Amino acid sequence: MNNFKLPSLPEVADIWQQTLHWTPTVQQQVQFQRLYEFILEGNRQLNLTRITDPQEFWEKHLWDSLRGITSLLRDGGVGGENTSPSSLTSPTPLSFIDIGTGAGFPGIPVAIAVADSTVTLLDSTRKKIAFLEKIGAELDLTNVKTLTGRAEEVGQHPQHRQSYDVALIRAVGTASVCAEYTLPLLKQGGLAIIYRGNWTEEETKALESAVHQLGGIIESIEKFTTPFSHSIRHCLYLRKVATTPSQFPRPVGVPSQKPL
Repeated sequence: MNNFKLPSLPEVADIWQQTLHWTPTVQQQVQFQRLYEFILEGNRQLNLTRITDPQEFWEKHLWDSLRGITSLLRDGGVGGENTSPSSLTSPTPLSFIDIGTGAGFPGIPVAIAVADSTVTLLDSTRKKIAFLEKIGAELDLTNVKTLTGRAEEVGQHPQHRQSYDVALIRAVGTASVCAEYTLPLLKQGGLAIIYRGNWTEEETKALESAVHQLGGIIESIEKFTTPFSHSIRHCLYLRKVATTPSQFPRPVGVPSQKPL
């Protein structure tokens, strides 16, 4: 008989509250734990993540995912301090798309935390999408949709272009590539949230030109420190203020080969 017990995530309601001014419900904690267990299991067949230690998983996958939408958790707005919550709150729930979701981050934690939203998980690897569909069913995440494809192609598809309130992107290419992937998918007034590690003033200047070409502005850049490892992280918030020209995103491979 197999008595192997899967490790448990740390119970850190106080840290959630102190850092994000939000605490998961009992049900959300259970969903986070089951997500963790499914990822550990899925890692045997698929290369999903190298982060398997419970504390590290909590910090780098769960906490980090939700840190990007902290003001939405607090007050119904999305983004940095200068964000006007009213521009992203409406009678209908917010629609998110998570581009290059991989193992489901940040999209699945966002779907768990903001249950009245819809979250589309986009990845080009069919096996990963099939795995995420299984997780969504097991966790009863009726607000999660999946999409197999490349961001360059999806961004030109009438069903998806200018269709989302918030676009999330983490660990995918340079910031200008992320901007080209996200902004075409956003409605007017929508927000792209780009998750980064280190970030410099020079990078901000370089990004401004690309974002302008895509019909956006850099609304705010938040620098923060993670609770356990005290790593420096950044979230870039890009607001869509004008229609993205029809040539963007450019064909598959071009944004990364010839960044704006």
